[in-house]
Amino acid sequence: MYSPDTTKYLIHISLTAEGVVEKPDVVGAIFGQTEGLLGEDLDLRDLQRTGRVGRIDVQIASKKGETTGEILISTSLDRAETAILAASLETIDRVGPCVAHVAVNTIEDIRVSKRKKIVERAKEILIERFDDGTIDSDELLDDVRQTIRVEKISTIGDEKLPAGPNVLESDAIIIVEGRADVINLLRYGIKNAVAVEGTNIPKSIVDFCEKKTTTAFFDGDRGGELILRELLQVADIDYVAFSPRGKSVEDMTKKEVIKTLRNKVPVEYVRDQYFEDAAELPADLSRPTRAVPAPGEGDRSDMTSRAGAGQKRAKESVPKVPVTIRDHMEDVKGRNLARFLNEDMAVIREIRSEEVEKAMETLDVPAAGLVVDRAVDQKLLDRLVWKGLEYVAAKDFKGIIKRPLNIRLMKMSS
Repeated sequence: MYSPDTTKYLIHISLTAEGVVEKPDVVGAIFGQTEGLLGEDLDLRDLQRTGRVGRIDVQIASKKGETTGEILISTSLDRAETAILAASLETIDRVGPCVAHVAVNTIEDIRVSKRKKIVERAKEILIERFDDGTIDSDELLDDVRQTIRVEKISTIGDEKLPAGPNVLESDAIIIVEGRADVINLLRYGIKNAVAVEGTNIPKSIVDFCEKKTTTAFFDGDRGGELILRELLQVADIDYVAFSPRGKSVEDMTKKEVIKTLRNKVPVEYVRDQYFEDAAELPADLSRPTRAVPAPGEGDRSDMTSRAGAGQKRAKESVPKVPVTIRDHMEDVKGRNLARFLNEDMAVIREIRSEEVEKAMETLDVPAAGLVVDRAVDQKLLDRLVWKGLEYVAAKDFKGIIKRPLNIRLMKMSS
């Protein structure tokens, strides 16, 4: 969000808009309504261009027709210049077509925050390392094992792409954004990840996608969306694993990584979200997803084959309990049902598909998503966005003119 080497202050600004707006609308309002207001020396675009003002970080959410959130702006200006810049932002009175109210909450001195962190960390080190003069041997072993795993990272292809040691031998691979993502997955024993290293998809990745079962696993931000869109255009991937919104793969915990990979969905369920017209979709992606073992978690250890065989026997012997989005989609398809799900994919409420609108009025538990065996139109989608849902899986999407950026759309296979 900001450079710790040059940033002095971090401006915290609250935003309330009387309507539904999105991040690009907020950023546009900031630049548009402050342009020329403070003269050339404090012009926001020039300050950003010279590095004296950092990236504008907008964090907003819409609920019941109103948008609220926070804007964070880092600066290396002095106190007076920072105060003037902050005050100028309070003159913003509209965001997009909506009336808006902007107020400065605090201006945080990053250097003071750093000093506080240094003091707190010094106290922790003093207690943990000097209290009894001993270090936990289990912690040392974990550190050594983790180092061994990280040192196993290699490069493959003419492009020297960062990759885990099992990429070439494995039947299934995970495609991530960068080297740091590969290292983080190695920490958790996942050895079949390879990085694209940018938005220009390397030829080696395209070749791997033709030969192996492939899962795309990118950051939950705009950059990850763009890389996924390009990958869908040039390569034949099989699954997509969606990171939590705002989460980077390199920062995810082991539990978050395993949960995300477990909830991967076939590419045919999500491709309509990235291509407005079927003509944009590459011919390779029009084929049904290959019926092969799921990638990702299987390469963490030698338990792969045994776990796969055990799951197959369990599936044959007992009824399958839905544990992923894909399971719920298959379960409601053709049954005229709708399910509101929580973050753990558990069912909050199951109803008839035509009762979704009515159920939203009485739903008193936060829902992460909706799986419904019916078509979703623009009106229903807007209501689901206001409800704060992260994803919608439906039989079809009809009449969608404006696709919200903060909700994922997944279409059931026919």
